[in-house]
Amino acid sequence: MAALGWLTPHRRSATARSVLAGEASAEAARKSSREAPPAAAPEPEFPVLGDDKAAAFFDLDNTVMQGAALFHFGRGLYKRKFFETRDLARFAWQQAWFRLAGVEDPEHMQEARDSALSIVKGHRVAELETIGEEIYDEYMADRIWPGTRALAQAHLDAGQKVWLVTAAPVEIAQVIARRLGLTGALGTVAESVGGVYTGKLVGEPLHGPAKAEAVRALASAEGLDLSRCAAYSDSHNDIPMLSLVGHPYAINPDAKLRKHAREQDWRLRDYRTGRKAAKVGIPAAAGVGAVAGGTAAAIALSRRRR
Repeated sequence: MAALGWLTPHRRSATARSVLAGEASAEAARKSSREAPPAAAPEPEFPVLGDDKAAAFFDLDNTVMQGAALFHFGRGLYKRKFFETRDLARFAWQQAWFRLAGVEDPEHMQEARDSALSIVKGHRVAELETIGEEIYDEYMADRIWPGTRALAQAHLDAGQKVWLVTAAPVEIAQVIARRLGLTGALGTVAESVGGVYTGKLVGEPLHGPAKAEAVRALASAEGLDLSRCAAYSDSHNDIPMLSLVGHPYAINPDAKLRKHAREQDWRLRDYRTGRKAAKVGIPAAAGVGAVAGGTAAAIALSRRRR
């Protein structure tokens, strides 16, 4: 057993060197705690409650709503026999491509606009506005992204104005804005004479740089400070609009916008897959609102289907 004595712990008195080591370690710990940086201040709440110099601008297609408003509108017009089956097939292909690619292709969008203009030519503006309300209920209401809707509501709750900014016809955009309780909409304007569509546009589609100019003009007219405003979009085509404001957000971004947003340290949110924001710091109110909005939408949809 004596041979196992080395396994038995022995109490040994501290040497001068061990005492010195202990004291030095304790002093280092105390010094570190004294010099530790203070806890980071919480990120300021955004949107800022009562900031009447701020507003929010939301792209529509694939940002607020899944798919393209113009394609859904085309489906509704076909149902009302505004055009033939071959035209519906073209709309269906364009919508399928849009949903698979998740980006706006200028050629496809131009073709869709030309088709829509030719279809509505000769019809009264009031007629299309009424039909737009019906089409919203039939094809669009269930395609609103609850998360983006909650972001818009956060701005409204803060007392700020919220506009849609889209290349879709302004009549459709205004219907959607009104149904969502938003302030209004900027959209592409189709020419009408005596309340009847001519089949032509006033100027050009509200797309890309044109959106930025529309936002700039509206901000000037409303007395807004763009550095305090926010803008939301899924498309790299809207980088001019997003770059115009102090709070740009990439929502369901295409590859080019995602890359640009990361380079610029913009906030991202992707509702297509449920992924968390790539940049931590989505406003707390908006994050909570997104969850609440999604829950409310799910309950409403469940009740509607019963």
